[in-house]
Amino acid sequence: MPAQLLSQPNPPPDPSHIPDSILSLRVDVPKNVLSSNELDSIRRFRRAADYIAAAMIFLKSNTLVEEPIKPDDIKHRLLGHWGTCPGLVLVYAHLNAIITRTNLNSLLVVGPGHGAPAILACLWLENSLATFWPKYTRDRQGLSALIRGFSVPGGFPSHINAETPGSIHEGGELGYALSVSFGAVMDKPDLVVCCVVGDGEAESGPTATAWHAYKYIDPAESGAVLPIVHVNGFKISERTIYGCMDDKELTALFVGYGYQPRFVEELNDIDQDLASSMQWALDEIHKIQKAARSGNPIVKPRWPVLILRTPKGWSTIKSLHGEYIEGSFRSHQVPLPEAKNDPEERKMLQAWLESYKPSEVLPNGEPSEEVLSIIPKKEAYAAYEPIDVPAWIDHGVKKGTQESCMKVVGKFLNLVTHSNPTSFRIFSPDELVSNKLDAVLEDADSGRNFQWDPASRAKGGRVIEILSEHTCQGMLQGYTLTGRTGLFPSYEAFLGIVHTMMVQYSKFVKMAHETTWRQPVGSLNYLETSTWARQEHNGFSHQNPAFIGAVLDLKPSLARVYLPPDANCFLSTVAHCLRAKDYVNLMVGSKQPTPVWLSPEEADRHCIAGASIWKFASTDDGLEPDVVLVGIGVEVTFEVIAAAALLRKLVPQLRVRVVNVTDLMILGPQGSHPHALEDTDWDALFTGDGESDGKGRRYIHFNYHGYPVELKGLLFGRQGLERVTIEGYREEGTTTTALDMMLQNHTSRYHVAAAAIRGGAKVNKKVEVDAHEMISYVMHLAQKDREYIYANGADPEGTFDVPKFD
Repeated sequence: MPAQLLSQPNPPPDPSHIPDSILSLRVDVPKNVLSSNELDSIRRFRRAADYIAAAMIFLKSNTLVEEPIKPDDIKHRLLGHWGTCPGLVLVYAHLNAIITRTNLNSLLVVGPGHGAPAILACLWLENSLATFWPKYTRDRQGLSALIRGFSVPGGFPSHINAETPGSIHEGGELGYALSVSFGAVMDKPDLVVCCVVGDGEAESGPTATAWHAYKYIDPAESGAVLPIVHVNGFKISERTIYGCMDDKELTALFVGYGYQPRFVEELNDIDQDLASSMQWALDEIHKIQKAARSGNPIVKPRWPVLILRTPKGWSTIKSLHGEYIEGSFRSHQVPLPEAKNDPEERKMLQAWLESYKPSEVLPNGEPSEEVLSIIPKKEAYAAYEPIDVPAWIDHGVKKGTQESCMKVVGKFLNLVTHSNPTSFRIFSPDELVSNKLDAVLEDADSGRNFQWDPASRAKGGRVIEILSEHTCQGMLQGYTLTGRTGLFPSYEAFLGIVHTMMVQYSKFVKMAHETTWRQPVGSLNYLETSTWARQEHNGFSHQNPAFIGAVLDLKPSLARVYLPPDANCFLSTVAHCLRAKDYVNLMVGSKQPTPVWLSPEEADRHCIAGASIWKFASTDDGLEPDVVLVGIGVEVTFEVIAAAALLRKLVPQLRVRVVNVTDLMILGPQGSHPHALEDTDWDALFTGDGESDGKGRRYIHFNYHGYPVELKGLLFGRQGLERVTIEGYREEGTTTTALDMMLQNHTSRYHVAAAAIRGGAKVNKKVEVDAHEMISYVMHLAQKDREYIYANGADPEGTFDVPKFD
């Protein structure tokens, strides 16, 4: 069966076996909100917007169909998605009307982002488009430019993106509109986000979890989301799950989620139905908020949700070549795909477009007064609010001690939350305590904000913990794109769950940079810990550093990856990332106690530079080395230091330089990234090619926290890479000890030492003469340690004592 078989358009769901009594829980409201003038204006607005949206898909000229449509009037490629457009226009028109009537502060988030023609048409009608895109003036010329330029090179793309004024959601990948909306209303008590969730999107896992997000909204401090589930019954070529559920099933579902469902489905009176339903929903929201803000909150309030049932592709042609179009999946994209070449289809297109009577609602290419009457007079802007980041250096820890990076950072984040009680939040998938960031939970007003738990209800907590990475990511995006700053801490292995969401967000920011009017926003900040290097208690399933590579693949101007080597460096990095704008920041570190190698002042300089020579672990402060050993990451850097100490004893004639890299992006070829080192600076750190001084090429060994292939790709383009060796995570692991994890992945001190001897032997004859013997001995020590681990279930005593250099 190539596509859905249909016996009728807009097919109803089969009746369920749920008792009819469940329907007493759905909401009925009187349909009497609109005056006759308002009703007429809304209908005219819809006709105008539907016309423009349809014309955008098909026409490149004759944009008001003032004469018969000719083949040359039709675009060469017909791109766009009509099916969702009438429903989006319907919602947009009524949101405009209720804003005009009540002075509501509102945003619209559109889950079906492929319905861009509808949103662009509405923006043009209200003149918001011309504010940001002057060529789309609200006149015949601007309308022609909009219609002609849709989905063609140089014009608007087929999906909503950052070029769409008012958008805070990249509209390509489905599933995240609801969580983005909830993030947007946090700490904005007067904001109501109207969120359209398509019934195709409603099938996604992220949407299914996001329905619970209201349980993290304190109505005393935050705004509200009004979800509108648009049930038009079809995806690309099949019926939707929600479209096959009757009112009893949907009522049971949403009542179980904690909502009051109101069905909007009276097609013959849809405008009064929707207007009354939206007014009821707004009244319910205000009732819940008023109770909370007067000190008498409703425990477990039932928030409103609207379920809008309209036909797919409503108002298009009824059928074509014996197949249903309106009310079927065939209206999802282009209802008349051969209109340019088929006279019959072209005639049907003419009749379809003329059915909206464009001469009435768009006289001479401008909206009529009736259309304009429901358009709000004000526009909403969300300005970036820089947060107050305390001076981290005052909270640094003592050099030479052992500290957990996460414990130290947790205390700092607690200060950040207190300094920014309405503009900073932490979104975490139930891992703060495990990740040793629990200092942020010490005070009620900086702790959790789970409103269904009496222990954290109405306390002003800054932490959202929900075991859904998708929901955390969506909330973080909504919070960030409405001007605030957030942080997403997670187990390293599971950040990959939001890989594509992060990529979609980066596309949004990339396009925002290319507009002239988008203002800066805070960065998307990820804190990655519980890493593979110390996940020995959980095992192989929890060992996966692949999210580093996901960030490296982003546009270089957006991507930042940091692997601070100790607690002071991590403090510096966190403070920097929280202040930064418009980036995707990834910080990777350990939650276990590890040495504090640098004082706060030294860490500050090290982080500013992105990398430095660690003289204390190098021979003669790193002068004239035979080999350069590079650590990138907390545990692998410890192994580099341990290797340097071992080499000092076993091969004293080998001259070693130790380098630590904390900013991964410095390593790319000159000019490849804003942080990439100049070639001369690269040579100063890692040595030159050896030809100019006649000493031969010094070999460089990288001990890297992530997958070696990532570092190879990053380094590609640098000169002299034949002298570089790399070890990193080899996809080896289990429930074992910390040292065994290093041994299994060839990142242990012994593997580093062996690589150093091999490299040094190529330029130092004194090392070369004993190289084979010493490498064999070093790897013998590795084997002995592994035998001890498997015999005793623990690393040899003293394995992680801080190495000493005499």
